[in-house]
Amino acid sequence: MSLTLADARIVTPEGVHEGWLTIEDGRVTHVGHGAAPGPGLRLGGRHVVPGFVDVHNHGGAGGSFPTGEQDKARDAVALHRLHGTTTMVGSLVTDTLDGVSRAAAALAELCEEGLLAGVHFEGPYIAKARCGAHDPALLREPSPQEFAGLVKAARGHARMVTIAAELPGALDTIRMAAAEGVIAAIGHSDADYEQTIAGIEAGATVATHLYNAMPPLGHRAPGPIAALLDDERVTVELINDGVHVHAAMLRLAYEVAGPGRTMLITDAMSATGLGDGDYVLGPMKVHVRDGVARLAEGGSIAGSTLTMDVAFRRAVQELGLSLPDAVQVTSLTPARVLGLADRIGSIAVGKAADLVVLSDSLQVDGVLKDGVWITEPS
Repeated sequence: MSLTLADARIVTPEGVHEGWLTIEDGRVTHVGHGAAPGPGLRLGGRHVVPGFVDVHNHGGAGGSFPTGEQDKARDAVALHRLHGTTTMVGSLVTDTLDGVSRAAAALAELCEEGLLAGVHFEGPYIAKARCGAHDPALLREPSPQEFAGLVKAARGHARMVTIAAELPGALDTIRMAAAEGVIAAIGHSDADYEQTIAGIEAGATVATHLYNAMPPLGHRAPGPIAALLDDERVTVELINDGVHVHAAMLRLAYEVAGPGRTMLITDAMSATGLGDGDYVLGPMKVHVRDGVARLAEGGSIAGSTLTMDVAFRRAVQELGLSLPDAVQVTSLTPARVLGLADRIGSIAVGKAADLVVLSDSLQVDGVLKDGVWITEPS
């Protein structure tokens, strides 16, 4: 199958140019400037950006990855693909070890089908003082041997684990994860600056939703935020939904980390795409009101109802990022973190034709996955 997209504004790492591109057998084969050399689908000057890459997502459309219910998980993937996310990691939450293992095994099948890019273990190795929407009764101290069992359950698809660096056994578990090719992320942590640095030295390379579920910045006790932002080895996740983090703090993190170390995530949960109501996040009951998800008991924020197209749009319209920089933090940087930047994350010859067509107002008007339309431009 061959397809040419013509009369488009193509967003690449080098900038935005008016031109065209050709797709054959699911890959981009040509990217050109000006008028296309032959017939094609004319986009009328609409933008074409690479498919979004979300490394932290708990579900949507009523489906919750932590439950391990595969049909509902497929609904969640389909919902996020409609919003331009063509690559996503399925994130779990704290549960019993058996519950986490079963969910990981179920998601491994979706990874093998190409629907997910891996499994993220967000819990149970997190701090009680910063557990947020996780059940504190089910938290555990990190153990390399125990985590090896979870990695085995994921059948080669364990992609990331969030660990509180200050917990006993954390540093050894971070080392083990890094040695196994699993991204170690510091988050849901009450660590101080020095403990966070120790986690980074042990091999942690990601900050799980920076600012959220960790001590705030302090001028005498800088805590984990300063350590994670300041270290060139760490890429920081940010939830850009207007609820989790104030825009000024988002801009501050971006100014320090830049597009190469910043990646926007959704942290989406099952209510995404459905609206207000009562839901679950793992074993926890969640109320969604006015689009904000909070625990039924205690009121902690419990994930989000965000989609990546909204995060992208807010990055440009609220934070002031250029289109190429907004593309980098929603596509290329997370693709690099996942080790997939040679295949996805930017528009380039040889890469997968995972593409999103955006209107002038940056609304999704078409999505391609591996060169096949998920939704065609109107």
